[in-house]
Amino acid sequence: MNTPTKIKLRVGDTVLVRTGKDKGKTGKVIAVHPQENKVTVEGINVFKKNRKPTALNPRGETVQLTKPIWVSKVGIVHPTKKNATSKIGITVGKDGTKTRVYKANGKEIK
Repeated sequence: MNTPTKIKLRVGDTVLVRTGKDKGKTGKVIAVHPQENKVTVEGINVFKKNRKPTALNPRGETVQLTKPIWVSKVGIVHPTKKNATSKIGITVGKDGTKTRVYKANGKEIK
């Protein structure tokens, strides 16, 4: 079993896929899975699955599932640069509050 890691991405962050079949696509983070070191991004890593017929649905169906992607394959979108990502840093204020910042320019992530 993997040990959980600190993932600095949060639900609602806009990320850019840097590697893989969906390279260059952007989307919002739907879920964070720290135990697996993965995040689920809407519209990224979508697979089709065939469901067998049941009493409620006698014809069966094909559903689309969004599967998690490794955190290392995505980066948070930089607000000023087009199609660029930035690393995330954490700064501690004088009152002890922690805020996430872009390492590229030091601005706060909202």
